[in-house]
Amino acid sequence: MIDLSVEFSKREALMHALATEFAQHAVLTSKWLGRVDFGFGPERVKDVGKGIWNPSSYAGTLTIVSDPDSEYDDGDHGDSLYRYSYEKRPAGQDPLGGSNIKLREAMHLGLPIVMLRKISDGRFVPVMPVYVVKEEPDHRRFLLALDESLRFLPDPAHLTEDQRRYVERVVRQRVHQPEFRSRVLDAYELKCAVCDLKKTPLLDAAHITADTAVDGLPVVTNGLALCKIHHAAYDENILGISPDYVVHINKDVLSEVDGPMLKYGLQQMDRRALWVPRRAAQKPDKDRLAHRFDAFSHAG
Repeated sequence: MIDLSVEFSKREALMHALATEFAQHAVLTSKWLGRVDFGFGPERVKDVGKGIWNPSSYAGTLTIVSDPDSEYDDGDHGDSLYRYSYEKRPAGQDPLGGSNIKLREAMHLGLPIVMLRKISDGRFVPVMPVYVVKEEPDHRRFLLALDESLRFLPDPAHLTEDQRRYVERVVRQRVHQPEFRSRVLDAYELKCAVCDLKKTPLLDAAHITADTAVDGLPVVTNGLALCKIHHAAYDENILGISPDYVVHINKDVLSEVDGPMLKYGLQQMDRRALWVPRRAAQKPDKDRLAHRFDAFSHAG
């Protein structure tokens, strides 16, 4: 019999290991996921060919893969839940069986699982912990809460306005922002577009059009890979980027005298060419840059 207290501890340790790796590299690779040592010896934590990973030593599903381009009808379900389709079974076999059994067991036991969002072949963003909260056999799918707090909403299908705002913030922080960061940093080859800094934990995916705006979409062309100081400077209109991909520093800041960070980190970036992705489809949108640069120019 599996000791559930040990299992919960192992799952917590695994999520800590995944979070640490993701912070360092902005992505989890299939190769790395094939052999992860999180304190209990190296383990595979993702199935090779299927979306549901059910190691025999665990009481329920450990990880699931969510692929936006797959044939499965996975995705947002209402305001607060995520639908995840059953594993498809061969003709004549029980559609409720197979890998679905342990995913159902994870629901009954309240086990936290990891959802791996595929962003490209062999590259994933972790969303965790995720909980299976409901099964809909007629639709052959499970419903997932993408954050522990969302498990306890009284009626996830009918939210109040305050609950909806809370859920939108949680899902943006847990799902959309990490996925956006991973895609943008991958396009910019893990370096700041302004200063070429290559320390991944110090890099952000900055929005050109704010994510709170109607057209502030989480797409690579609306993003810039910036180190934390240049991201903050961009947000505060200390640093601007013109649509011809040139960095500009606020004139007042250029005239200031301070320490080496001001001189080398900001002032010497003025008129520097922005580093942009090699693929045309990933380059920052010039119309968005122009609109944002107008705000920078009016700020002085």
